[in-house]
Amino acid sequence: MSSHHIVRDDQEPALIIANGASCNPELLGQLLEWSPLVIVLDAAMERVMKLDIKVDVLLGDFDRNFDANYYKEKQYPIEIVHTPDQNKTDLEKAFDYLHKRNIPAVNVVWATGRRTDHTITNLTNIVRYREKLKIVILDDYSKVFLLPKKFEKWYTANTPISLIPIGHVTGIQSENLFYPLQNDSLTIGYRTGSSNHVIKDGIVLVQHEQGDLLMMECTD
Repeated sequence: MSSHHIVRDDQEPALIIANGASCNPELLGQLLEWSPLVIVLDAAMERVMKLDIKVDVLLGDFDRNFDANYYKEKQYPIEIVHTPDQNKTDLEKAFDYLHKRNIPAVNVVWATGRRTDHTITNLTNIVRYREKLKIVILDDYSKVFLLPKKFEKWYTANTPISLIPIGHVTGIQSENLFYPLQNDSLTIGYRTGSSNHVIKDGIVLVQHEQGDLLMMECTD
């Protein structure tokens, strides 16, 4: 595993390593290679260090016999950010940290799997940062991000795509999806746009009028 980063430009997406299920080492290595800043949540730090990854920022509430000097020695230089606020998850605190540093985008790994409550919280809480950060959550099977009101992207035919509403989403229009949406509404728990796919190579268009809509680019 690469322990350093090539890019040192705050306009490149940062990388947050949370404490869910590990992803494929190849995916993690690709993200590390292009990340100017690597943030690790405190509960994952020991797992990350075993992979010989150089960490730039260690962040969390440090409520488990935390020894700052140990990490300062093992990961020098490292910034240690104590965030004791119990009203937010450590992942949200990492998002706040990036926003304060004016870093516009972040990739997140190890944020899904293991505890289901953490997975659901991590995926849904990104809507709170719509105006602050471009957030992409990745694992071995999915790439998840919040859609703007109008979204266009080129995809290959048969790419699996799911459109998952956070709450209630109205006025949804799509082009080049096998199950078309024409001024439709989706509501979590009642009707979602799960397991759709791209018809042909080309642009997929998704528009919606109101609400928060997650795009999930999936692989089996």
